[in-house]
Amino acid sequence: MSQITTETSIDRRRLFGIAAATTAVAQLGLPRLARADTTTSFASLKQVNAGLLNVGYAEAGPAAGPVVILLHGWPYDIYSFVDVAPALASEGYRVIVPYLRSYGSTRFLSSGTMRNGQPSAVALDTIALMDALKIEKATIGGFDWGGRTGCIIAALWPERCRALVAVSGYLIGSQESGKTPLPPKAELQWWYQFYFATDRGRHGYDKYRHDFAKLIWQLASPKWNFSDTTFDRSAAALDNPDQVAVVIHNYRWRIGLAKGEAKYEGLEKRLAALPTIGVPTITMEGDANGAPHPEPASYANKFTGKYEHRTITGGIGHNLPQEAPKDFAQAITDVAKIA
Repeated sequence: MSQITTETSIDRRRLFGIAAATTAVAQLGLPRLARADTTTSFASLKQVNAGLLNVGYAEAGPAAGPVVILLHGWPYDIYSFVDVAPALASEGYRVIVPYLRSYGSTRFLSSGTMRNGQPSAVALDTIALMDALKIEKATIGGFDWGGRTGCIIAALWPERCRALVAVSGYLIGSQESGKTPLPPKAELQWWYQFYFATDRGRHGYDKYRHDFAKLIWQLASPKWNFSDTTFDRSAAALDNPDQVAVVIHNYRWRIGLAKGEAKYEGLEKRLAALPTIGVPTITMEGDANGAPHPEPASYANKFTGKYEHRTITGGIGHNLPQEAPKDFAQAITDVAKIA
């Protein structure tokens, strides 16, 4: 792994009362977390029936602590937070890290349920998990699919989201916006989405999903020298029997090539309006993110509450929580304390 520095570039607009980040933290008396040591595994995994799923998840920290839910992306898994979780647990937080639908030990309860990758469906999985665990409200942190899910929950169910940390910022979109062509260089970054639009792509991902995932990791985090052991530990989560169906549906749905389910249409219409997010939020970006991502200035006005943006330097790529666990954990504690 490349050496990580703690320097940040900060958007101070509405920052906790229009104050500099370090000053705001100092005034609030927030602790500075020591950099998390590398952790090889979670202590144990649990399973719970929640909504349409039997969800596999890791848990750390005191049962009575304020809750933090950490959501991974594709093609990653819960180990993106393997160093974040113990750092937060040591600060007294109850940390829940679930496998999203079609990852790891999470399974659909019924063979008749559509293997749906719609963003609203994935977000409702987290709401159902909170209900199953009797969690009324949580601070949510995530990246990639998990960052989008966190944004959706914060926008549509703010009463369930105490605060938000979202890597790559505001990721809510719609099928209609997904149909809009981008400049050629931007389209090139989405090559896998167009590959997945074909039968060849579906079969190719199924046949070579581990090699495919490793290539995405390398392209998305070009300066992260992850080991085979680190990759293989997460790639095992892609062996889920529903992985291909859900992933292909997700990317085809985004560009209007696959239909969703009628029961989610109301939610998708609300999301298509690009609702603002009013809960306290910190957005983050790595200075070496090779995956498609918006510029922070393009989404800053979507956050209408207490807000800060942090760019993490030192060659940090797309999988920011795993590449810079100390910085991600610090963002969670900072935003949670002022929520």
